Amino acid sequence: MKLKKMHWFGIAAGVLIIALDLIFFMNNEKMMLFLMGIALGVGALPFVVAVMIENKKEENMNEMFLEFTRNLAEAVSAGTPVSRSIVNMRHKGYGSLGPYVKKLANQIDLGVPVDKAFATFANDTGSSMIKRAVELIKEAEKAGGEIDYILDSTAKAISEIEKLKKERRAAIYSLVVQGYIIFFIFIGIILVVQFKILPLTEGISGFNEFSADLDALENPVEGGSLNTEELTRPFLYLLLTQGLFVGLVIGKLTEGKLKSGIKHSFVLMITAFLISTGASLFGG
Repeated sequence: MKLKKMHWFGIAAGVLIIALDLIFFMNNEKMMLFLMGIALGVGALPFVVAVMIENKKEENMNEMFLEFTRNLAEAVSAGTPVSRSIVNMRHKGYGSLGPYVKKLANQIDLGVPVDKAFATFANDTGSSMIKRAVELIKEAEKAGGEIDYILDSTAKAISEIEKLKKERRAAIYSLVVQGYIIFFIFIGIILVVQFKILPLTEGISGFNEFSADLDALENPVEGGSLNTEELTRPFLYLLLTQGLFVGLVIGKLTEGKLKSGIKHSFVLMITAFLISTGASLFGG
């Protein structure tokens, strides 16, 4: 991923918050952790937004490629050669696919064979669906099939794929909502354990003796007993791990790609971190 201005702005803002955090709140661990989470969120936000924009761009390209394939099939059916049809279509509006169509037409104008120009076109877009469709067109053309029929069949196949994707997204939407609700319920349970149950153990002598023995085994030189904050720290790690994998699973279920789950993981992890550290800071 090429770093742009918004990436550098996010990184600079995150570093600035961390620097101020270390300068003014070095002795306040709870506040330092809370602001550290905000800094990481600010720094990572531009990268998450970039991934979301890239995913939207790919969706738009897939939709526009369907339109491009239909127009090409109509032109070829009218008797125009494939190469000339592509050149004639270069100035049509194809959204985010437009620049790639223009490059494809320019290559054909310069004498590049259609199959090689199509291969470059597919690689430039980076869309797996477009790559498969172009490969299908190339193989069918080599086999000597009717190109207009091939293009029309490809357009129908792409249309069916997009329809199935939308149906799956709609069917799984309720599961996504349930996933978010369950995660926030999980956060609530962790907070109850952290602030209501664990503090009660401080008054139990048997638990304190167990904590002292455990701490002595882990730190034989220092000795001492575990405090509540040390016992609750693993809960934060648990929340972050849960948020990461829940987000990735949601992305895989809805879009079929783990990359699509990055935005969900980001939201869940940052929310969990800020809620946990914020609760310790303001309510602990």
